[in-house]
Amino acid sequence: MRELNAGLAAHLATGATTLCRAWAVTRRDGRVLGFTDHDRDLVFDGVTFRARSGLTASALQQTSGLAVDNAQAVGALSDASVTEDDILAGLYDGAALRIWLVNWTDPAQRQLQFRGSLGEIRRAEGRFEADLRGLAEALNRPQGGVYQRDCAAVLGDARCGFDLDTPGYSGEAVIESLEDGRVLRCTGLDGFAARWFERGRLDVLDGDAAGAGGVVKTDRVDGARREIGLWETIRGALAAGDRVRLRPGCDKRAETCRFKFHNFENFRGFPHIPGDDWLMAYPKPGGPHDGGSRSE
Repeated sequence: MRELNAGLAAHLATGATTLCRAWAVTRRDGRVLGFTDHDRDLVFDGVTFRARSGLTASALQQTSGLAVDNAQAVGALSDASVTEDDILAGLYDGAALRIWLVNWTDPAQRQLQFRGSLGEIRRAEGRFEADLRGLAEALNRPQGGVYQRDCAAVLGDARCGFDLDTPGYSGEAVIESLEDGRVLRCTGLDGFAARWFERGRLDVLDGDAAGAGGVVKTDRVDGARREIGLWETIRGALAAGDRVRLRPGCDKRAETCRFKFHNFENFRGFPHIPGDDWLMAYPKPGGPHDGGSRSE
């Protein structure tokens, strides 16, 4: 059972309370922002919680079991706190969140009510809404492995073991032109075969969209120019002249792991596992019936 702060408990027992809520949001870039629904700023834990930030939250719904806590935060978009450009750049995606109940006359009397992260963020007409995800949200993720022909690792992770900074695999380029923030025409990628970066990652290195990125859908070569198509529009003010870094893509096949990355010893798939058609197979006249491998 969660213990209530002794000072806050005594304050609640008086029947005349001076309470407010305080939120601390830790963005993906490490910046911590504080908000409160009190009419004056609060300071504790090294964070200044700004008043008049326009941020409110629905009633917290918490349980003693493993069910996910559900709540929602609603706030105003402003240059002083949460900006639309920062949301578009993905800085608030999965941001860590803590919410306290605080006695604003004595901030030492406070109780942490919620710890989790921001979920999907929706914005419209100068305001935003964000779902709050409790720590138990991680229990909704699939667990365990799957037997499949293709590799189950992510290129460059601990299971894959491939170093994405290996010379000759990644490259930097300069954007010459772009279309809808999703199709980029670049120079500076000479020596890379067509489709080398498909399923790979593009990261913006400078400009207003620095830090943003996306997954490569198509990679075409037209002479000295290269056309990179992304699955989703880059979030941020991407412009011609910005530098980008492209990392190679992997289609999870055994042949790609062996010949493109020379990393077959870490292949995490089962290339010889029988397919669904194997269940339908039956002996045929004239065919070999020696019990040997069907993959040869």
